[in-house]
Amino acid sequence: MPTMRTADRYVRSLRELELVLYVDGERVADPTTHPRVRPAINAVAATYALAHDPRHRELATAHSDLVRAPVNRFTHLFTQPQDLVRKLELQRVLGRLTGTCFQRCVGMDGINALFVATWEAGGDAHARFVAWLEQVQRSDDVINGAMTDPKGDRSKRPGEQPEQYLRVVERRPEGVVLRGAKIHQTGAANAHQILVMPGMAMRPGEEDFAIAAALPVDAPGVTMVLGRQPSDERKGGPDAGNARYSGQEVVVLFDDVFVPWERVFLDGQLGPCATLLETFAGYHRASYGGCKPGNLDVLIGAASLLTRLHGVERASHVRDKLVEMAHLTETVHGLGLGASSKSTQHGSGVWQVDPVLANVCKHNVTRLPYEIVRLAEDLAGGLMATMPSLADLRHPVIGEALRTVVGSDERALALRLVESMSYGAGSVPLRIECMHGAGSPQAQRIVLERAVDWEAKVRAARRLAGLPPREGEPIEDRRVDAEIDDAGQ
Repeated sequence: MPTMRTADRYVRSLRELELVLYVDGERVADPTTHPRVRPAINAVAATYALAHDPRHRELATAHSDLVRAPVNRFTHLFTQPQDLVRKLELQRVLGRLTGTCFQRCVGMDGINALFVATWEAGGDAHARFVAWLEQVQRSDDVINGAMTDPKGDRSKRPGEQPEQYLRVVERRPEGVVLRGAKIHQTGAANAHQILVMPGMAMRPGEEDFAIAAALPVDAPGVTMVLGRQPSDERKGGPDAGNARYSGQEVVVLFDDVFVPWERVFLDGQLGPCATLLETFAGYHRASYGGCKPGNLDVLIGAASLLTRLHGVERASHVRDKLVEMAHLTETVHGLGLGASSKSTQHGSGVWQVDPVLANVCKHNVTRLPYEIVRLAEDLAGGLMATMPSLADLRHPVIGEALRTVVGSDERALALRLVESMSYGAGSVPLRIECMHGAGSPQAQRIVLERAVDWEAKVRAARRLAGLPPREGEPIEDRRVDAEIDDAGQ
């Protein structure tokens, strides 16, 4: 029977990897001790800790039919409708606990989307994927879902600029060879395996770019470069803002990386790859109704704390701004829960979110958190932008005078937390991640235009306007009207 990793075993497992990771131009020997990497590792470790916490164990774990035992929810298939709701509830708990990105959601959503896509692909693709997933659950691995390609000139297709896309450059009897890059890779340096997936729908002739496969993060030819966020020099220091946790983004380079066939799940099947993209988008856009409200809970708490320290917590306009922040946060959470609750079962057995509400959820995430951050900055005050460092406030010579100006450590630390969550000092920038994670706004609008049943809305309007039915209109639309008209005759 598999044993789920603890937080300690997870961190130790990273030291066993031969990861090629560069930070600020230098090769990192042990990521678990690097000040810019360790806070992100801590955030992932929280996903393991909750699986053993009596308060959250039921939320953080699920029973797997593959291994016939409990597994970490981040490696679980959505085999029941409530799995989708519990996912969001867990994400909100973790978002509130860490105040940042805990980096396992792309992998979880990718696993479920690929389960659907390989099932539709037929042949032995699904069997290969299920065998791999069983191993993932037994090992309790962190999976980095790698989807986003650099893309380069957006007016050109992949075949016109192949170097801007991950692609198959050679097929051998024993496997494939991959070359290219994936960018915006959340938590890649903290993972055990990379699950590569195409980042866009491919057309005939672009089969080499339609690849879905899994490989170890330390496979020969894989190089990672840590992305840099604003004020990263504070990470790990007294001015970090978030004192313990951080997100992480990585560029992953693939230099002729060999992947054996047993770890290749889709290769050139354009239809299943399109299914993979569409299914993943639904899952991941609904996910933003969990993690982001959790993060925003922390931001609201920091803003509320500062109003108390400023002595303005009873002012009517202050209370109104805090209420507005809470209202917008619960709106996002409600949309995610709605998308998850209105689920349908796919033929493969897993449950899928409502695509319209999932995209509406993410579309609101590209807007509402910006207003929440604006209100937090308003309540925090201008000192957030010009406050001296904590080292200055604690200095034996100038510290006492500065405290007269700035106030207590409590006030300074709360201001740094709001700054961190607003601008990304010491964490993934909240606003940028809300805008571009899981697709930028136009991506959601494209899906909504395709998914909304426009004709049903037109039929409802025509019927209530007293217009006659059009040819081919379902008779059920007007059956109730006829029954009402005949009532009492």
